[in-house]
Amino acid sequence: MIQTALHQSFKSLPDPRIERGKKHTLLDIIILSILAVLSGAESYDSIELFGKQNFSFLKQFLELKNGIPSHDTINRVFQALNPRLFERCFISWAQGLKDDKILERVISIDGKTIRGSKDNFHHRSPLHSVHAWSVENGICLGQIECGEKTNEITVIPVILDLLDIKGSIITIDAMGTQTAIAKKIIKEGGDYILAVKGNQGSLQEEVHATCKRNRPVFDTSIMEKGHGRIETRRCEVFEKGLIVDPENRWEKLTTVIKITSTREFKNKTETQERFYISSLISDNDFNKCIRSHWAVENNLHWTLDMVFREDEQRKRANHAAANFAIVRKIALNLLKKDKGKESLRSKRLKAAWNKEFLINLLKI
Repeated sequence: MIQTALHQSFKSLPDPRIERGKKHTLLDIIILSILAVLSGAESYDSIELFGKQNFSFLKQFLELKNGIPSHDTINRVFQALNPRLFERCFISWAQGLKDDKILERVISIDGKTIRGSKDNFHHRSPLHSVHAWSVENGICLGQIECGEKTNEITVIPVILDLLDIKGSIITIDAMGTQTAIAKKIIKEGGDYILAVKGNQGSLQEEVHATCKRNRPVFDTSIMEKGHGRIETRRCEVFEKGLIVDPENRWEKLTTVIKITSTREFKNKTETQERFYISSLISDNDFNKCIRSHWAVENNLHWTLDMVFREDEQRKRANHAAANFAIVRKIALNLLKKDKGKESLRSKRLKAAWNKEFLINLLKI
């Protein structure tokens, strides 16, 4: 039986089932689900159908002592799995996907809600998770679920604990602009660029005052054309000075950044100002780093909705939504790491039609 990195990373995952109920191994169910999702499956029924149609092929990777598990069995397993332990296995596996030849500079952290997972009958909110995205490697490095009684502020330190961020720049939207999170990033050997909005009232006032009363030490602009508009992003970098954070609440706060984005359409012009604080010195390419933060939205969140139809998924019972979201991210990472030039949609079709291609994906 062919052993892959997936086998090695997930074999230690504890099985929540009682012994007399284990007709199929946990590893078989997880890897079967990953292969099926790679090939276009989106439901438990379609995973079972994929297994039955490809039984001989799957015997190369899976034990399948009692045949293909039923859709009900797959459903119960994903409901029962401990999502925290599944997340840790995923993060460990994803670290192994990073290319040693690529310098990982920017890691974007942002949250996403799966709207279809909302359960009105049981009064449960939709699943909300925090994701870490490697901009240079183009993969999701981790997912941590925000439970009913937690939020991004408490979950972000957890995901930072599990990642290797030494030497990386962590970019986070305003929700994560917290003194404890900044301190955590510096302690782990990283740097930060944190958005400043109204949720940090006094900090926002201090940042605005700095930008009004001082001259920037760097002032650069870049212009892009496309999608029927011309966008100019002016980046002004200010040193911390005496106005921002006089009480030194923010660990290693060094610079303040103001981005002025001007979009010129055929009949109108829009201007927006955004502000950030950072531990980086002033000669860094802040325009590029801040722009790259949105890769987590475009390359992860948007892709999950458009290619995997994640927002439409209605898996709700127990831990099913959180656990199956990890399966989709495993599939996405494998498709992203493939060097082919086809779109992700085309790669899923190719995986369904070309078993050699599916084997190559599994071996990544």
